Amino acid sequence: MIKGLFFDFDGVITMEKQGSPTIISYISKVTNIPYEMVNNAYCKHNHDLLYGSITHKDIWKQFCEDIGYSLDYQVLESAFMNITIDKKMLQYIKDRHDHYLIGMITDNKADRIKTIVSNTELKELFNVIIISADVHSRKSERKIFEEALKQSGLKAEECIFIDNTASNLKIPSEMGFTTIYFDDEKRDYSSLYCF
Repeated sequence: MIKGLFFDFDGVITMEKQGSPTIISYISKVTNIPYEMVNNAYCKHNHDLLYGSITHKDIWKQFCEDIGYSLDYQVLESAFMNITIDKKMLQYIKDRHDHYLIGMITDNKADRIKTIVSNTELKELFNVIIISADVHSRKSERKIFEEALKQSGLKAEECIFIDNTASNLKIPSEMGFTTIYFDDEKRDYSSLYCF
């Protein structure tokens, strides 16, 4: 019996496929610095940010030096919010909120997700949020999914995990999760409506 629904964030809950480009494009627009330059300065830190070995505050001075522009840290928090939440997916979650534990499992920066959740209605909808930077593990590893089960108190066989990247479904499927691939371009919700 299914008791928990776990969602990826970028590309599933948001219309944007990935998170980093939303940050980079916002900063590029605000500073009028070419996207590629901002991308190069930001992405060299991406792996460490996703694993939680560093935070945005740790890299901010270096990042500003690399783009040649002294930015207030507040700009980054605004960049975190440069997303479009999928209203249909949000309604799907709302419709099931009273019947299932609702969780998120995401390869992401902890400060980004916490900023977004605390400033949107997502904070009312998610019972468990597992972020790679918090648990120092990504979806290519078991640990992040084990943490989701630990915090939810559920067994893998009682959970569904929905992601827009097929390779992210391999580990949870092996663990016993029911997995659903959500095509972020087609936005085909019909695959979800069996639950």
